[in-house]
Amino acid sequence: MKVILQQDVKGQGKKGQLIEASDGYARNFLLPRKLAVLATPENVNTMKQQEKAKRAQEAAEKAEAEAAAAKLKEVTVKIQAKAGNGGRLFGAVTSKEIADALSAQYGITIPKAKIVQDEPIKAFGTYNLKCKLGYEVVGTLKVMVTEA
Repeated sequence: MKVILQQDVKGQGKKGQLIEASDGYARNFLLPRKLAVLATPENVNTMKQQEKAKRAQEAAEKAEAEAAAAKLKEVTVKIQAKAGNGGRLFGAVTSKEIADALSAQYGITIPKAKIVQDEPIKAFGTYNLKCKLGYEVVGTLKVMVTEA
């Protein structure tokens, strides 16, 4: 019996996948638990439409991520911090501070979790940070830390 999975089923397949299951397994397990629906022509067509919409959404999100990466190349985020002797900062410049400054200065909103810092920023200077924007798109963000 051909069925379309509504959820991931261990050992059978992923959500939205069309599989061939034995009649008893489909009738007694998959269908009553709403893990699958029968593969009628109407349901197959609905599945294809959902796949098409998902691909279009992913393409739009990837294009948006690439546009954000292009914007990030052009900007330099300026952050002012207090420091003690020898130019060492009190504390460190965090990803949250960088994300907030980027939003305030340029109106570009990037979640703090997507800003990758190899090591904490604890001194004045200019730093290049990577931003993982999703869909294997990585942008470079320039951060300038100055004295307050």
